[in-house]
Amino acid sequence: MAFIQVENVTKRYGKNYILKDINIEVNKGECAVIIGANGCGKTTLLSILAGSNKASSGKITIDGVNAISNSKSFDKMIGYIPQENPLLEGLSVRDNLKFWYVGTNRNMEEDLKSGAPAIFGVTKFLDKKVEQLSGGMKKRLSICAALAKNPPILILDEPGASLDIVCKQEIKEYIERYMAVGGTVILASHEDYEINLATKMYLLNDGVLKEVEVGSHNEIMRGLAR
Repeated sequence: MAFIQVENVTKRYGKNYILKDINIEVNKGECAVIIGANGCGKTTLLSILAGSNKASSGKITIDGVNAISNSKSFDKMIGYIPQENPLLEGLSVRDNLKFWYVGTNRNMEEDLKSGAPAIFGVTKFLDKKVEQLSGGMKKRLSICAALAKNPPILILDEPGASLDIVCKQEIKEYIERYMAVGGTVILASHEDYEINLATKMYLLNDGVLKEVEVGSHNEIMRGLAR
């Protein structure tokens, strides 16, 4: 069985189906990239995979455990970076990190020296309030918050959207290092530099997900635009 196995996941609102019998398999060290037109349901799918939204039906197994019936598996195993930052705007960067580190049994001060906060440069603005940060700084902090519990799975929704080139490159390099030590990644993107991280690729169209050839995204997206 794959490290993450998604079987026949469906999401509907009333009679309207957003997702129809979604199936995904991802193993340790792999990056599954989901492509598709805006509004096709990518964000809904990722939120279900991360445990922040409920499927109407189907099964999600993480490392052999049925995560839907054991919801703590989502919290323990997954770091989720949604498009909208999950930060507390009125608090400082340091206090936001403290909030995410609570209950993780990890040493935040050590991570500030050599962990994700150091890698992403978060230590340079620890005393600033989140509301004073740029979009790029907030994204860096959001990633560090998701990594606070050292999860084996990262789920990212358009991580580089509206960010500068430097921040995009930092995110890409971190994901590569994360995968190299066995981390599992699922991300939705329309940007080549992120899509090129894919070890497997899925197209979501009209609520239906199908696996497609890695590297075929430009041709596929041109076809959808016609």
